[in-house]
Amino acid sequence: VQLVESGGGSVQAGGSLRLSCTTSGFTFNGHNMGWFRQAPGNEREGVAVIGRRFGGILYADSVKGRFTISQDDAKNTVYLQMNSLKFEDTAMYYCAAGASGLSLVAKYFQYWGQGTQVTVS
Repeated sequence: VQLVESGGGSVQAGGSLRLSCTTSGFTFNGHNMGWFRQAPGNEREGVAVIGRRFGGILYADSVKGRFTISQDDAKNTVYLQMNSLKFEDTAMYYCAAGASGLSLVAKYFQYWGQGTQVTVS
């Protein structure tokens, strides 16, 4: 199983980034796909999740209206479009796959990527 994130970087406040997570080794359309983030000293928090088995999308309140999660089944890839970035969005962003119910809770995700750093100044 592999989940590989890309697209992170440094951006000024108000800017945009698009994160990508390319996956292999498991049934992509049989798992919910989520994005999480963790800043130094903070717990890992769910940002967005897209339900693959039964549909649905969840966003953390802090990113609603600014972030959009989407997927490309042909590429086994999930994306996170991040607009109007704020300093507090600075964190390591992780992609994850889970077979449980639609949730932003990390314990329901079985597979994880290594993360990509997003820095907003």
